[in-house]
Amino acid sequence: MSEFLYTIDVAVFTFINATLSNPVGDFLWPYITDYDKYLPARIVLVLVWILLLIKGGKRGRTAALLLVLIIVCADQLSSFVIKPLVQRPRPCHVVDGVQVVQNVHLLVHCGGGKAFPSSHAVNNFAVATLFAFFYRKWLWAFMSWAALVALSRVAVGVHYPSDILGGAIIGAGVAGVILWLWHIAGQTILPRLRLIREEAIEHGG
Repeated sequence: MSEFLYTIDVAVFTFINATLSNPVGDFLWPYITDYDKYLPARIVLVLVWILLLIKGGKRGRTAALLLVLIIVCADQLSSFVIKPLVQRPRPCHVVDGVQVVQNVHLLVHCGGGKAFPSSHAVNNFAVATLFAFFYRKWLWAFMSWAALVALSRVAVGVHYPSDILGGAIIGAGVAGVILWLWHIAGQTILPRLRLIREEAIEHGG
């Protein structure tokens, strides 16, 4: 069964990576896959985060602060827990002198990391889930961008489709758990803190 699923995974990978390859995609995919590594994009992302803190109101400040926690948790879980456990080589890796998947249309450096899950998919879907929760009318935009970045990992030749699918589920799951915990904290811990503060003020007065 696992061999059958792997065969499907490779077939879909080859279709996206090689069969659908074209000069326009070959030019755009590397920029999409590593968008956060370019200085202009980083400046824009930092400015948006600062604007959320300053001008975003309670909703924006909450989203900005949770964003840091969610990215850290999602990335650490993906890179330092799941990948070492699964130990899946990327399709572009060479194992025992043989490339794992033949005729990979590689558009970026293969990298030494493991395949499952795609950290790009994990992180981008975690962020998309967070912002879709706070800004629901833009859910389609957040999820579309996360999906595009995830798909780019297959298009550039460094991940299987199952890597990005698993990454999307894990990223959304991490964000969902943290949002749930934040909701629980807001319903229990914060009211108690307000009550303690009010009692302290009353007794102090």
